[in-house]
Amino acid sequence: MKRSVIYTFLLSITLLGACNKQLEEYNPSGLTVDQVFSTPDGFETLVTAAYSYNRWWYGKEEGYSIAEMGTDLWTSGTGDKYSDLTQYLNLQASNSVMAGLWKQLYAAVNLCNLGIARVDKAGFTDNIRVTRDAELRFLRAFYYWHIVETWGGVHFTTQPTEGVVTTANRTPVDTFYAQIFRDLEVAVTNLPATTGDYGRVTKPAAQAFLARICLTRGLNQRAAVLADSVINNYSFALESNYARLWSMDNLQNKEVVWAVNYMKNLVFDDRTNATLYPTGHSRGAHNGHLMFGMKYDDLPGMQRDIANGRPFNRYMPTLFMLNLYNENADARYEGSFRQVWYCNNLKTAPDGMKLGDTAVFCSKKAVNGTGKKYRIYDRNASYAENEGGKDRTHYVSLKKFDDPTRLGKDEEQSARDAFIIRLAELYLIAAEAQFNLGNSAKAADYINVIRKRAAIPGHEAEMVVSASDITLDFILDERARELVGEQLRWFDLKRTGKLGERISAHNPDAAKYFQSYHTLRPIPQEQIDAVTNKTEFTQNPNYQ
Repeated sequence: MKRSVIYTFLLSITLLGACNKQLEEYNPSGLTVDQVFSTPDGFETLVTAAYSYNRWWYGKEEGYSIAEMGTDLWTSGTGDKYSDLTQYLNLQASNSVMAGLWKQLYAAVNLCNLGIARVDKAGFTDNIRVTRDAELRFLRAFYYWHIVETWGGVHFTTQPTEGVVTTANRTPVDTFYAQIFRDLEVAVTNLPATTGDYGRVTKPAAQAFLARICLTRGLNQRAAVLADSVINNYSFALESNYARLWSMDNLQNKEVVWAVNYMKNLVFDDRTNATLYPTGHSRGAHNGHLMFGMKYDDLPGMQRDIANGRPFNRYMPTLFMLNLYNENADARYEGSFRQVWYCNNLKTAPDGMKLGDTAVFCSKKAVNGTGKKYRIYDRNASYAENEGGKDRTHYVSLKKFDDPTRLGKDEEQSARDAFIIRLAELYLIAAEAQFNLGNSAKAADYINVIRKRAAIPGHEAEMVVSASDITLDFILDERARELVGEQLRWFDLKRTGKLGERISAHNPDAAKYFQSYHTLRPIPQEQIDAVTNKTEFTQNPNYQ
């Protein structure tokens, strides 16, 4: 969805993030909300702005830190900035990621509330009015899901904020979900089946997200029906080659149900947006390519280049994550991870090494490096005996989000789209729902569709599973193999009640600090400080 110029004052209408008694309002344009939103063109800026808040989460370090880290799949790399999220090491209300996302999610909800309240006065034709209302209701449900799952029963309203707000309410989780269901019912009913404006939500996207919500709330039969509808009733299809999903020339592919689209002209992305990103610390556009790569560019035979990326080495995979794959049969291992770095710098290369030769090899296995010219970082080098991180600078690296089309080796922004929902997840939702309903054979059928796509030619039989293989842990393992890095894992483990169990079993770094209360995150301290009804709006338990 192409982003038009957004009125600065419009985006500055925040909810709880504006609980500052010293706030001074200034509107240099002289325009009022009533004037702008009473015309179709003006109202479209509101809808565009409502979508834009997804950029705070999807494809951004902050969203990865909350949704992927602190699970069974990831531990800290040397460059990790938020070990309190990655390892639960003294996670408290002062965490800056919590503060930033709290503000933006509530700003997004408030903007949706404002639009829903005013869409009837925007001058739209009936069909466009109904569609825009449905989009805003979908987005409100989507943002509230992030809020309620992250923080629990916190502030809730469906009314737009007027003026400065200094109080907040504590609303039960069930109330949040009741509204999420109401909004998604409208979205499913009124959204079009397709769109010519890539990035807008559609009826199948609403059905897919509603299926995810039904699974979260234990409505398994309905989750299965909705997932089947998306699988069978539209033109989506699994890419035949898993690795092709991540190619920069194939981003708008037939498997994507909904995505946040970033633009090839980086000027129109969000690094320098004075309202959304006044400090520029978001690094703009999609920056997943920075987060998962190990530091290779100071090793013999290597220098930083575009193809291998700019390595922030924030996150390293747990050994458990890597060992989930049978790399001899499952193409998703090679399609997701980088193990080999090829010589691109003869000045520092060992004698006899040529350009293009292997310079660095990382492995999840113990490797005999005797007689090799290249550097080897194997299981014993990268991981401790208890499988925690050891060498947090050199390790097998996730490459899904690499962008070899960047114009320079130091470029922090990528025009890569961030996939929010793709068809493979619908098969996995259907499988989990069927398993919960006692239909393990049917669950296996859905999973086998995913595994068939993933099979290395000649190894198809090794990838087939049967009803007896299906357990909740197996489904979570399969979700990891398919969806690793796609900002779903923390929610998956929380939904299934497996967060603590899986961390304890598979992530020794986080297991040292994880407590049961970490299934909710701390409310930002600045929010606690800002409200005047402090006895009613209190911090989540056990946080300071």
